[in-house]
Amino acid sequence: MKVAIVGSGPRGLSILERMAARLAEHPVAEETVIYLIDSHRIGSGRVWRSDQPEWFLMNTVADEVSAFSGPPDGGPTRPGAGPSLAQWWSGLDPDYPGPNSYAPRALHGRYMHFILRTIEGNLPEGVRLVRVRGTVDDLARTDDGYRLVLREGAWLTADRVVLATGHTTPELTGTQRVLAAYAGRTPGLRHIAGDSAADMPLDDIPAGSSVGVLGLGLSFYDVMAALTEGRGGRYEEDGEGGLVYRPSGTEPVIVAGSRSSMPLPARGRNQKHHDHRYDHLLFTTERILAHSRHGEISFAEDAVPWLLAEVELVYYATTLISRHGPEHGPERAAAFRADVVAAARDGVPDVVALAAGYGLGDVPRIDLDAQARPFAGQHFEGPDDFEAALRSALARDLAHAEAGNVDDPLKAGLDVIRDSRAVIRSLVDFAGLTPASHREEFLGWYVPRSSFLAAGPPRTRLRQVAALLARGVLRVVGPDTRFRPDPESGRFAVHSPYVAESKVLVDTVVDARVPIPDVRLDPHPLTRRLRERGIWTSFVNHGADGDRFDTGGVAVTEAPFHPVGREGLPDEGLYVLGIPTEHTRWFMQGGSSRPGFWTDFVQNADAIAADVAAAARRPVVEVPDPEVPDVEAPAVVRVPAAGPRDLRVPTAPVAV
Repeated sequence: MKVAIVGSGPRGLSILERMAARLAEHPVAEETVIYLIDSHRIGSGRVWRSDQPEWFLMNTVADEVSAFSGPPDGGPTRPGAGPSLAQWWSGLDPDYPGPNSYAPRALHGRYMHFILRTIEGNLPEGVRLVRVRGTVDDLARTDDGYRLVLREGAWLTADRVVLATGHTTPELTGTQRVLAAYAGRTPGLRHIAGDSAADMPLDDIPAGSSVGVLGLGLSFYDVMAALTEGRGGRYEEDGEGGLVYRPSGTEPVIVAGSRSSMPLPARGRNQKHHDHRYDHLLFTTERILAHSRHGEISFAEDAVPWLLAEVELVYYATTLISRHGPEHGPERAAAFRADVVAAARDGVPDVVALAAGYGLGDVPRIDLDAQARPFAGQHFEGPDDFEAALRSALARDLAHAEAGNVDDPLKAGLDVIRDSRAVIRSLVDFAGLTPASHREEFLGWYVPRSSFLAAGPPRTRLRQVAALLARGVLRVVGPDTRFRPDPESGRFAVHSPYVAESKVLVDTVVDARVPIPDVRLDPHPLTRRLRERGIWTSFVNHGADGDRFDTGGVAVTEAPFHPVGREGLPDEGLYVLGIPTEHTRWFMQGGSSRPGFWTDFVQNADAIAADVAAAARRPVVEVPDPEVPDVEAPAVVRVPAAGPRDLRVPTAPVAV
């Protein structure tokens, strides 16, 4: 049997790790060859490759990251039992900064390479791994499997194919297409499309020039680092908890903005154990389905009230502990939780009113809109006025973050959003919402806010923003930042309609937003050919009222995630996981699991691995050999009971 895994980033590697563990449980019926294919670095893929600069950081503490599906168990390191990123890092680096540190992405790439070597060294008898460096540009069905064609000229055949192809760069649309076209016909201007910052041509931006950066999320921090630390600048402690930036003189001037114009808030200082699990008291799948009308879920009406109640429950309970101290606080918080849960029997509880009964009437409630858009509705007299407001907002957020994700009421409450992803997936995946709710309430309203409030960077990033603002290397323009061509000047203009005199002219525009996956806009040859052949289709959420929402995600079955073709039938020899299925399912961009228990990340990988392993160990049956005469004890040929097998050798060599 031959299996091809296309893409060796976190998803592909997790599938391989679980496949190796599964295949070790039972002898395989025949030799099994696994091709691990990647166009960049085999074992880490493009985004996590180990040769990228050290200033690109993860946004999850090392102690909460593992690419093994089980923790060390006292035996040898092997598929199913191995160290977390923090454990591996601590044994590697004498200057290991501790479990709550944020590792460079390049370090995580080296960790992935360690895992790949571990898998290779522990493959069971009869299983062989072949590394293939190349780009798969075509995949087609054959009479007995699949044929994969590589851009480099080779081809190979497989019985099963797993597609875990990760991030792509879709075609430009809307404003970005206009800006790119303008740059293309105007000498001296540049437009850099959204991508991993490590792959952006940021080194081409001239020193001292002005560069407009669209977006203030996680990718913004990467771009900021590349244009400052990456240009030789450095930060020093100021002795008062802040940083001072010492420029190298080769930096450009960064002119940044977004809809909110608030840089993504920092993650709270981690106070939780790596295997911490939050047990929901209010926001559960069962409760929401029980209260939904006619089985159709409106995210805004049926899910959000319960989610906000859960967030407020943690927020006010943490406030009670803070106010009453360790002696009486936990007892008061426990009583408050019990009252809230009791009230939930009759519907969404009024958590704010119940909190007032515990003396918390003076505590402002959490408003997700206000948290995600802190400057909404405000007008500023000029750039200095807005920068003062921004500095105050940064200082407030850093104070909350330093207090910790357990002790600080705001950060503890907002962490519930992160801890609720699995519940949300159970409601949203595979058209769980009505088309209008999916499109407008979930993707249009909730997802941007949850991404802003629950996926922040390390605290040091906000300290760096403050230092760059003070040095004048960075300017944040203001709310609802607009980027447009300015033919009069022959440059780009950046301004905020809410900040007077905010217009700035720039020579480069960088889109520092993660591209939204959409198979309809993906120009990659493999995606195009899969769609042309009807092997991949775009998942459409059909409503009972005739409404429809074409999500742009690859249509797949539930686990083990076979693509659903043009005829509406699954292709059971193919599997698709991760980024290509975004919007069919939600939060497919997650890049790791947590040590100590199986998150959805590992469960998804194991579902595919289990299906492949079952095919590899099919029971054998005895059939008469047609070349041997029928006698009392006929000779037999041992073959798999079912399933195709391709023993042909490619005429063109596969690069290994």
